[in-house]
Amino acid sequence: MMTEKDLNILNSKKGIEALLRQNRLDTDKAIQNVKYEKRLEKLQEEMLILQQWVAKNNKKVVLLFEGRDAAGKGGAIRRIIQHLPPRAIRVVALPKPNETEIGQWYFQRYINRLPNNGEIVFFDRSWYNRAVVEPVNEFCTKKEYDIFMGQVNEFEKMIQDSGIYLLKLYFSITKKEQERRFKDIISSTIKKWKYSDVDKRALSLWDEYTRYKETMFEKTQKHAPWKVIKANRKTSARITAFEYILKQIPYEVKDIETIRHKTLRSILNE
Repeated sequence: MMTEKDLNILNSKKGIEALLRQNRLDTDKAIQNVKYEKRLEKLQEEMLILQQWVAKNNKKVVLLFEGRDAAGKGGAIRRIIQHLPPRAIRVVALPKPNETEIGQWYFQRYINRLPNNGEIVFFDRSWYNRAVVEPVNEFCTKKEYDIFMGQVNEFEKMIQDSGIYLLKLYFSITKKEQERRFKDIISSTIKKWKYSDVDKRALSLWDEYTRYKETMFEKTQKHAPWKVIKANRKTSARITAFEYILKQIPYEVKDIETIRHKTLRSILNE
């Protein structure tokens, strides 16, 4: 049964907009969307406070977003940076290395993208390509993989010892959900460009990805632990990512009540 609070939500501007965006009328979903947007706005406001603290105090932050193809990494980053000053942040999504970069130390091109004073850098995939994507697809040799795995913990220690805050987020989806998202991408006229040759092989190589992923989790937690986020539900994953970042960075004037953990289910029950 719909409560008075639910009716007020539907009668609001955001509620009406949520209803109008639907192909089939679903009041429960409209209410859920409005509550999600309100929660997102609060976290975005708090993220701006964090960013201002970083800028004012010449801090440096690196945020790694990893996960299988179509896990929602890019979408989460877009929501997090939506209201941040463009000059204060950078999003790094590197293409495959060029001929010069292939001849360099593997970490070199990532070092060149690390933050300056007062800056937050978001990596949409990172040096961990070599931990999973590259060995699965035979883009690197076993020796190159082994060298990477032997160096990555100390590399991250050097980053942290230099005063950079480093957070690593992994967006985890099921095989069934990945397949559903691929079908959605392929059928979309504005998304199908995203479907790559690597994506085409992802489902058939699912078990190989899993094996390398589990090794990555086992071997690369020494200095910077992974935060694994259940990402089958994009809205919930974005909220969880936001909350984790805001909790982990020790910025001043932190509003604990605003960033306290709330699953999407608890938001719906407010």
